[in-house]
Amino acid sequence: MAHIHTSELVTYPAPEGAAGNPDFSVRVRVEGGEWQPLFVYCVRVDMHDVREASMATFDFEGAVIVEVTYNREELREAAIRPLSRQIAYGIHGDKIVFRLDRPAQLSIEANGERFHNLHLFAGRLEINQPDLGRSETLVIEPGAYAAAEWISRIEEGDKNGRLSDVIYFAPGMHRFEDGLFHVPSGRTVYLAGGAIVVGSFVCNRVENVAIRGRGIIYLRDIEKTTYWRSVQIDYSRGVTVEDIISIDPPHYSIHLGQSENVRIRNFKSFSTRGWCDGIDMMSCRDVTIEDVFLRTSDDCIAIYGSRGTFRGGSSNVSVSGAILWADVAHPIMIGVHGDHEGDGDVIERIAFDNIDILEHHEPQDGYWGCIAINAGDNNTVRDIRFDDIRIEPFELGRLFDIRVFHNPKYNPHPGKRVENIRLRNISFDGVCGNPSVIAGYDGQRTVDGVHFRNLRINGRLIGSAEAGNFELNDFASNVTFGE
Repeated sequence: MAHIHTSELVTYPAPEGAAGNPDFSVRVRVEGGEWQPLFVYCVRVDMHDVREASMATFDFEGAVIVEVTYNREELREAAIRPLSRQIAYGIHGDKIVFRLDRPAQLSIEANGERFHNLHLFAGRLEINQPDLGRSETLVIEPGAYAAAEWISRIEEGDKNGRLSDVIYFAPGMHRFEDGLFHVPSGRTVYLAGGAIVVGSFVCNRVENVAIRGRGIIYLRDIEKTTYWRSVQIDYSRGVTVEDIISIDPPHYSIHLGQSENVRIRNFKSFSTRGWCDGIDMMSCRDVTIEDVFLRTSDDCIAIYGSRGTFRGGSSNVSVSGAILWADVAHPIMIGVHGDHEGDGDVIERIAFDNIDILEHHEPQDGYWGCIAINAGDNNTVRDIRFDDIRIEPFELGRLFDIRVFHNPKYNPHPGKRVENIRLRNISFDGVCGNPSVIAGYDGQRTVDGVHFRNLRINGRLIGSAEAGNFELNDFASNVTFGE
């Protein structure tokens, strides 16, 4: 018997009060079905010159047709990135039309405009939505309320045998009057599609927690001085963050401090303020990051050792299927912070696989590098692997910056060592006049073992440092290039 493949589409109406952007109109349908309009959210980008871009989202299975109408001006040309997705499209007047048959995180750009673009997140269908009929599911309706009051109710219910293992934020606008929702151990926090939460979720000394759903954490109007993160995970283990969207937090989108066994999947984030990195971790181990889209006004992903109250190195970190867009600073940064008061930390066994880098724009040359390993604070950075990295044309910076490093603004001491760095199947198509750098600090603080295989710049295989416009100093050794 032949299998019949059907298509299904789920959209999420925005709640009253959501900030929209009229630059684009978007509608989607299954093949042969009726058009369904999508709400187009306003998301701000780029701290150097803040502009308002667009974002829309839906879930599907099978195949869908997407129609994007450009409303700002006459449509002359279009691009759909990452280019590696090779999305075929047609232009019909002011409309861009294309077909999707698998999930995608896309930037749709009209007339070469990257800062008033449309971010389209087409996700897979949910298969494990909470059962609202279960007594263990606590439904929180929209409104303004004290998060601490709900936590007290949950804890009181635990004492009386009324365990709420799922905390369900219903569609609509939620505002935590006291700002922070401290998630207890053993809970799933679920943000329904169409839910917008103005507040921060904190996992502090907890275990076995999930924060997931199709909702949005929205911190655009929160003052910078609060240093809130969309999700903060400190001294915790067994934490999952999945599918949610973060818009304009005052500080990092996701902060990890001295935590382990953390999984972040299909997380999407936008930020526009200083020190608004995407996902940063200090003193963490066993972290998996998959299929994220991070457009940030500081480092997209940063991996450090000790910092503040967090102590120890970081190890066993895997990043795969990520799309990284750094309007400021680095898409990838490893190594700056560590135990500068002691013997430093070891940051090791890190892997980046199947990554698209869409932008790197940094006006300060001390912070250049699409891929940056800067070992500071007596740190040793070793056993790092990059595989299948595609770098699209970027505005300002350099491709690689691999150094034992001392930045007095952040590092009381230089780093100790960088060793065994392997980079395979890396491609860059574009123009970058700034040389890549591989450099030790002195005769005792060295870089040893940086190996490029199948590095291609504009399609040309790079067989030497000179051919790839690399600068090496006397304290870098065993740097190789090959097929």
